[in-house]
Amino acid sequence: MAKSLRKRAKPGARAGGSFFHIEVRPARDFVQFRMQDVGGPGGVERLAGQRANGSWDTQKWLIEKSHAHLDNGTLVPDSLEAEKVLKALGSTPVHLGGDRFSAKPRRDIPEAEKPTPAMRRAQMTNIKKAQAASRRKSVKKKAPIAKASTRPKKPSAK
Repeated sequence: MAKSLRKRAKPGARAGGSFFHIEVRPARDFVQFRMQDVGGPGGVERLAGQRANGSWDTQKWLIEKSHAHLDNGTLVPDSLEAEKVLKALGSTPVHLGGDRFSAKPRRDIPEAEKPTPAMRRAQMTNIKKAQAASRRKSVKKKAPIAKASTRPKKPSAK
């Protein structure tokens, strides 16, 4: 008997599923995987992978077919969630076949360029939040103490 040389098809290769698969990093870089819903349940999901050194990163994005559609080989978002994911990628997804796409991850910002303007804005908002919380806390501690009434005493009848 001859052995079958057919291998298992990769997820999304036959275009029969309900998600578009956008691979950002190869699966061989990771030892463990975990799915995360982005936003509400369903719609957009993130497949996170854990490296051998323990760090986590995005392996691929899954966008439900009701949130995007294929138009001449390009993935076009139909929802706000899908649009956010496609904008955050480092490149436009390239169609590999079926429901599979490939894209580059976000660009790595060198240490010399940090903190970026966005990081500075986030720091300032966090500092302002902490200051406001501190002010609220100190106001609660300094609550006015109820003083005894200063009404004149009535003369007692003897």
